[in-house]
Amino acid sequence: MRGILLAGGSGTRLRPLTSVCSKQLLPVYDKPLFYYPLSVLMLAGMREILIIGDDKNIDGFRELLGDGSRLGLDLRYAVQEEPRGIAEALIIGRDFAGDEDVCLILGDNICYGQGLPATLSRAAANVDGCTVFGYPVADPERYGVATVAEDGTLLGIEEKPSHPKSNIAVIGLYMYSNDALAYAEKITPSDRGELEITDVNRLLLAEGRGSLVQLGRGTAWLDAGTQDSLLEASQYVQVLQKRQGLQIACLEETAFNMGYIGKEQLAGLAQELSTGSAYDRYVRSLVPA
Repeated sequence: MRGILLAGGSGTRLRPLTSVCSKQLLPVYDKPLFYYPLSVLMLAGMREILIIGDDKNIDGFRELLGDGSRLGLDLRYAVQEEPRGIAEALIIGRDFAGDEDVCLILGDNICYGQGLPATLSRAAANVDGCTVFGYPVADPERYGVATVAEDGTLLGIEEKPSHPKSNIAVIGLYMYSNDALAYAEKITPSDRGELEITDVNRLLLAEGRGSLVQLGRGTAWLDAGTQDSLLEASQYVQVLQKRQGLQIACLEETAFNMGYIGKEQLAGLAQELSTGSAYDRYVRSLVPA
């Protein structure tokens, strides 16, 4: 399975912050926002990852991480000319995917939890059509909501319903079997002029090829797409890191723990990080004696 990180969009809800900078390059406490979804893809076992951004900001992602080889990754980059919807990421990334299945994550979604890597690995091994991830919320009318049967089977997805049939919000994390990527080319733009990922998922659900993985207690999901949620995400990361003495979404640590790099490469990365920041000190502390 290969990963696609969609870091495009206009970020209108975050203006004027996003007038000169991509939303996904904004800081969440001590690191860029897109580090968090990128780390999720890495934890799910993906080393070949496509980052999709707009023409104005794509070089910012490239300057931060290059080709990814220092982290044991194969990072590639593509431009989304206009914010034409999430489903366009499947069209842009189809050649990149080749014959592989795909995990698509939105660049403003943060997922964190001890059991998350195992959950993602199980889902990746069993995807047929689409697998969506759900999270219980107090205000489901603000989200795409999963309709589920009593046995947990995914029946449908409603976009921002006035009377939600469940409290399970569909988050910005999706898995698709390779043949399902073509379904993005079958849909037409919505009233807002975008290719909606929900329309792709509905086509697959109509064929009985959709499943839901619920992320519940022990896992946190944050959508950092507004000023308030961006601040809340920063506060969440700050509290956890200070209390636990651990970093969330430290790419160097994730690469080492996943076996993408060895201790010599980790030591080399630590040597590069010499600014004296808390992040740099943390990476240096990871190097085995």
